[in-house]
Amino acid sequence: MGQSRPYRATALVVEDDPRQREMIGLLLEESDFEVIACESAEAAELVLQGSGGRVALMMTDVELAGQMTGVELAHIAKKYNPELDVIVTSGRPLRQSLPAGTMFWAKPWAPLDVIRVAEMVAEAKGTSLHGGRGPRRVS
Repeated sequence: MGQSRPYRATALVVEDDPRQREMIGLLLEESDFEVIACESAEAAELVLQGSGGRVALMMTDVELAGQMTGVELAHIAKKYNPELDVIVTSGRPLRQSLPAGTMFWAKPWAPLDVIRVAEMVAEAKGTSLHGGRGPRRVS
């Protein structure tokens, strides 16, 4: 008989600065999210293609490695999963429109903001940060 473990929501962090990417990832892991981290929108799009339905939260910078911006990625992510909670961040004023339901955070933002949003997303998705939705059987 397999062990059961709580459901953990997945967060996708898209940031080209390795220190920022690691910090955001650690904050989300502390909030009981499984974290997938990418430095480019192109890599993140591959994640969304393969497991976009599992991703509950995506946080992306506007400026990324590669050809695509975080704003373009936000539009693509919402096409894969219209219910996905998306946060776009930038240290500069946003000049492009975001898809409906996307949050914009001007830098600098507080690490506590990430934790607050993680808690809201977990609650909205029916998970808890410590204990999950209930047991999930793992073989």
